[in-house]
Amino acid sequence: MSVTVRVPAKVNVQLSVGAARPDGFHDLANVFLAVGLYDEVTVAPADTLRVTCEGPDAAHVPLDRTNLAARAAEALAARYGRSPAVHLHIAKDIPVAGGMAGGSADGAGALLACDALWGTGASRAELLDICAELGSDVPFSLVGGAALGTGRGERLTALDVGGTFRWVFAMAGRGLSTPAVFREFDRLGAGADIPEPVASAELIAALAKGDPDALAATVSNDLQAAALSLYPELADTLAAGLAAGALTALVSGSGPTTAFLVRDAASAETVARSLRASGTCRTVRTAAAPAPGATVLTA
Repeated sequence: MSVTVRVPAKVNVQLSVGAARPDGFHDLANVFLAVGLYDEVTVAPADTLRVTCEGPDAAHVPLDRTNLAARAAEALAARYGRSPAVHLHIAKDIPVAGGMAGGSADGAGALLACDALWGTGASRAELLDICAELGSDVPFSLVGGAALGTGRGERLTALDVGGTFRWVFAMAGRGLSTPAVFREFDRLGAGADIPEPVASAELIAALAKGDPDALAATVSNDLQAAALSLYPELADTLAAGLAAGALTALVSGSGPTTAFLVRDAASAETVARSLRASGTCRTVRTAAAPAPGATVLTA
């Protein structure tokens, strides 16, 4: 028997970052939007816990117990007093180290798949609690749709989305470390008075209306300057997408994937074609949002 779970990528349409806390984390106002790029995580009984991976960038995915999918299996097993002896296979389509929560998605996918395989009957609240222990983005990967994340991003409030938003994503030639981007954020802001992060009422209203023009006018990412500082070439990609007609452009999360909001599917193809021809990025993908959270496909 095996269980396969599909889990989406995310884009942060608002990422407001507060000053570093004593524990090293930052308080956030983080508006997540799940997008239709997916990993699939399949779990099956095995003699011992092991991880395999296929797909783009699979060579960059850790296959040891630092992988969030493995950590999710261990966390659920520990809670229910059983062995985490499963084979976790990840079919990877979300960019690795791209700021789209691919690792977090795999953690959420593995957690839901193991829950189904083992029949633990864990409540949604229990699963979200384990997700929060695994990482700041993991709870949203389980939930999907759109949500405001507060605290370090793990405390979620679901948001209404009134329509479909079309996106183009440009994958960079190399990855960026999320901790390194936060360290650069701290360095750039040293000595400055960093305000408490607050969700944008205008952005939340734009999501609820399904209005791409209003959303384009309100997106923001406080980590973008840090990502550009570490990876200056991303500015060329952002400029290329805007020149091709995107409504707005921003770095996705901690980067280095760049995200372009467009008005419709035809515009998405135009912008994607121009970005591919620009020579400023490695690959280009189009996707619609919102997308559902972690979903059992087969059991």
